[in-house]
Amino acid sequence: MIEIEVQNETHQTQSRIRFAAVPRIGEGIRLREPDGMWASYDVLDVWYQKAEFGDVWMPYLHVRMTPGEGSGGGGGGGSREPGFEDYDTGYGHGAVHAGELEPFKI
Repeated sequence: MIEIEVQNETHQTQSRIRFAAVPRIGEGIRLREPDGMWASYDVLDVWYQKAEFGDVWMPYLHVRMTPGEGSGGGGGGGSREPGFEDYDTGYGHGAVHAGELEPFKI
């Protein structure tokens, strides 16, 4: 396990968390919010600093909440996959793959 300091831009907090591998820039991770709920965060930056002891380099992460995750949208993932666009079905919002044809309506 690798202990990594996570600097949370959304809540302006710092914490040390153990990971099996160091996440890369652009990857998403799930972190527990102060209210106990889980939320998605995007890794904005990863850097290493030399530790105070020995010849060891410690990893640091800079994260921010995934857009749309904190809007109270009720549990779907945060960001959408590329190639998806919103459209109004008259019954609420949905997603259709770009270039996909809608079924014929009688």
